[in-house]
Amino acid sequence: MTALAHETTSEMLLRRLRSPAAWRETVDIFAVLTAASLPWSTSLAGIFNALMLLCMLPFLDVRGFLQSLKRPICIAPIALVLLALVGTLWSDATWGARFYAVNPTVKLLVLPVLLYHFEQSPRGHWIFIAFLVSCALLSVMSWLVAFYPDLALKTDPPERGIFVKNYIDQSQEFALCAVALAYPIVTLLREKRYWFAGLLTVLALSFFVNMVFVVVSRTALVTVPIMFGVFALLHLKWRSIALISAALLVGAGLAWQASPQLRSTAETFGSDYTRYVERGEPSSAGLRLEFWRKSLGFFAQAPIKGHGTGSTRGLFERVATPGGLNQASAEVIGNPHNQTLNVAVQWGVIGIVVLYAIWILHLRLFRGDGLVNWIGLLVVVQNVFTSLFNSHLFDFHEGWMYVIGVGVAGGMAIRAQQSEAKMGEAGS
Repeated sequence: MTALAHETTSEMLLRRLRSPAAWRETVDIFAVLTAASLPWSTSLAGIFNALMLLCMLPFLDVRGFLQSLKRPICIAPIALVLLALVGTLWSDATWGARFYAVNPTVKLLVLPVLLYHFEQSPRGHWIFIAFLVSCALLSVMSWLVAFYPDLALKTDPPERGIFVKNYIDQSQEFALCAVALAYPIVTLLREKRYWFAGLLTVLALSFFVNMVFVVVSRTALVTVPIMFGVFALLHLKWRSIALISAALLVGAGLAWQASPQLRSTAETFGSDYTRYVERGEPSSAGLRLEFWRKSLGFFAQAPIKGHGTGSTRGLFERVATPGGLNQASAEVIGNPHNQTLNVAVQWGVIGIVVLYAIWILHLRLFRGDGLVNWIGLLVVVQNVFTSLFNSHLFDFHEGWMYVIGVGVAGGMAIRAQQSEAKMGEAGS
């Protein structure tokens, strides 16, 4: 009897290994683990992502996948990776530096894979729930670290309220989750499901309270109002916009008075600029202005195809002036902290066209209504505006937020569009 049961179990496992549906579910599980681990660990996110891609191979419909790559939403990110590879040919950097600069673009190749997979899978919402729950737990941990700094795993250097990674990554996650929750909250209120709406409101407020009283990046301070503005214009009536805007202004005023941390973060905008302009000090804002000024000069020298992949650091080294009165001018960097300039210096106008094609095509993908389209749109909008101050499409954490967010939401949106088209054909 035991042998028979053992044999039956073996047969069941073998049958499951041969089942395309089982493999697709396994892919979804690894996608969930990737999204859940992203706020906590780059290593775990990379491992789960690799396992997810590996599990896609056994039953991948190669013909269907290759056909999907012909869509502009897939062609654009692939084109940027190819441009980075081709750009190594006219760069004067070392070959090691050239291939190192290609690496940040490679994650974009996963985007078409996710689009194709979640066009087939009905479990895309798992990924968003996993990311939201993971960020909520990180928020709790952030509060604990704020009061008990010895709990932090990050010690190089320690940052207030940061358990792992850094305050920029954490602010990106919390801002995305908090603003994304606005759509389901409004929807639930319209359906008069007040308890569930209240629960999500408390969760959204918990992210904002953390950013106000524990730590927040200046990039988040700038971009959160923009993301809320996009939501209001798309989903609210003018009267509602006026009422909510007034409430937000009152809330912002109270938060400003109650949080020294928030005032300190905001006030650094002006102080950093003044220190840079008057004394040439390498403040955070001052360095960005210096990097942007020099990058525009590099772009003007080679406006069409740029200086080549990996050339940025060498260009900054040549114009650095160590020992001068302007200390900011002595700084050397391989990333000008602006996505457009990062691309422009290396690949010129050609690169800018490809970069903006990616953003525009992905924005157009999420033109419809519904939570999935809102999440996808928000991911793109956040990346576009935070990339004014950082190279977030190329950064590991923010870049993977974009790839996973657009890939999963985009696949789900395409699936919904196809279902609607079939229903329309059946109705006619």
